[in-house]
Amino acid sequence: MKIAVIGTGMVGRVLAARLSGLGHEVVIGTRDVEATMVRADTDALGTPPYAQWQAEHPEVGLRTFAAAGAFAELVLNASNGANSLRALEQVGADNLTGKVLVDVALPLDLSQGMPPTLTVANTDSLGEQIQRAFPAARVVKTLNTVFCEVMVDPARVPGEHTVFVAGDDADAKNTARELLSAFGWPERRVIDLGDITGARGSEMYMRLYFQLAGLLNTFELNIEVHRSQTASR
Repeated sequence: MKIAVIGTGMVGRVLAARLSGLGHEVVIGTRDVEATMVRADTDALGTPPYAQWQAEHPEVGLRTFAAAGAFAELVLNASNGANSLRALEQVGADNLTGKVLVDVALPLDLSQGMPPTLTVANTDSLGEQIQRAFPAARVVKTLNTVFCEVMVDPARVPGEHTVFVAGDDADAKNTARELLSAFGWPERRVIDLGDITGARGSEMYMRLYFQLAGLLNTFELNIEVHRSQTASR
């Protein structure tokens, strides 16, 4: 499958490398290809310059947002959540029409340091904002509740733990589930939160996630959802 990952940061790189390793044709989308390749500084998390990663992954292409969107059959939004709408606008509504858009981004506000707050919560979510902005895209929110390395390799966290999906289109959610399965998430670990408004809950959980990450000194953690055996099915 032809897949575009929107975003050149750590999350986008991890997703792109794993998808390429699974045999997909993968490109990463960026605002300015030349500027991305000449940037020599590390980011706030110490992520090396993109050009270094690109040299280690020559099979992954780097294209402008629009060119990446035109190339793709499936799009993953791994951009900075605060900038996701602007990035997807540059991908272009026509390039997203009819396509499954898997949104793993988080609307984080880091202006006050860690743990972050959210730029949108309670009555809205980034997932919903993306769906409203691009009504012809088939948006699925998933994987946003775990660290990027755990997204593509859930075995990094021992035991049975849970991942969520939310979206308006049942077929699009099935496509997302197939992607999760390829990453190693068993079907029994996937909980469907319903339509795209379910993204509110999974995004707001991240306040607790970052609190736990600080206390436990690791981002490689996850939760497991249990229910009573007498609960209705």
